[in-house]
Amino acid sequence: MFPLVNLAAPPRRALRHLPALIQILLLAIWLVPCAYSQGGDENVHVAPRPKPEEKVPVEQEKAKLKTQTYRKDVDLVLVNVTVTDPMNRLVTGLEKENFQLFEGTQPQDIKHFSSEDTPISLGVIFDLSGSMKTKIDKARDAVIEFFKTANPQDEFFLITFADKPEILSGFTKSVEDIQGRLVYTIPEGRTALLDAIYLGMDKMRQASNSRKALLVISDGGDNRSRYTQGELKSVVKEADVQIYSIGIFDPAATDPEEIMGPAVLSDISDITGGRLFRIDDVNDLADTATKIGIELRNQYMIGYRPTNPIKDGNWRKIKVKLAPPKGLPPLHVYAKAGYYAPTD
Repeated sequence: MFPLVNLAAPPRRALRHLPALIQILLLAIWLVPCAYSQGGDENVHVAPRPKPEEKVPVEQEKAKLKTQTYRKDVDLVLVNVTVTDPMNRLVTGLEKENFQLFEGTQPQDIKHFSSEDTPISLGVIFDLSGSMKTKIDKARDAVIEFFKTANPQDEFFLITFADKPEILSGFTKSVEDIQGRLVYTIPEGRTALLDAIYLGMDKMRQASNSRKALLVISDGGDNRSRYTQGELKSVVKEADVQIYSIGIFDPAATDPEEIMGPAVLSDISDITGGRLFRIDDVNDLADTATKIGIELRNQYMIGYRPTNPIKDGNWRKIKVKLAPPKGLPPLHVYAKAGYYAPTD
């Protein structure tokens, strides 16, 4: 680009006494720099300096880098671990030396250990069957309170189900958007619980974060799904998604599906390292959902490279044990039951 030239225009009075040809030449000399200064910037592309408020916080960059690293290191098996005391309170502050990890009966060398909160992709599977009519307001509050525990880097979606599951909201970071959609939900129909969880697992394929978790809120067993418990269990074992459940079960239930409901949710949750929370009072829904959200923020992440290098696609069991500091009471460990080995 030509530099701007600040030339003053020739005085008109001076031009009057000069021959016409010379006047034309002087005017041409004066106009040329102006033309360059106006048209030359078409080929200039200067990147603007970022505004201070647009800078990405260091914590976000670190979290993003961690996520990218985990995805690239496919040989590193990651296990999210929750530790609680006898009163079901979270135990934090443990170190790498306090954990022992086994694949089958073989001890594994822990290569990665972290207790930092990293971004999560969250999904809620929300029961809208007819039996939820008297509980719907408290259940809606529970969903909102759960999402309020999310961090700015998290994303979440909502699936409702009755006779069939429906994605009420795809991935978003707006709690207000989901809250607005929940207002118009009407409980009716039967309970396609397994189909809804299956849809939630499929939706998680679009997740942006390496950590993924589902929260299931339901008051009964399945009586409408096309998928069987065995089929869903296979999908859950293949996916690296933690499942937490809140069950509002009727202790006087007589239907076989209602009676089996708690066992189904507990089994599916346990496989993933999540767990089932049974509540008797709907007023406890919101507090329980908040508790689960906080638990997801206070997990340990352990990573190891299996000593078994064979890529046979078989199911391999995982067991996490504790060697806690002296003076602590007996602690309970929640971690996924295993994973499928890769195949060639």
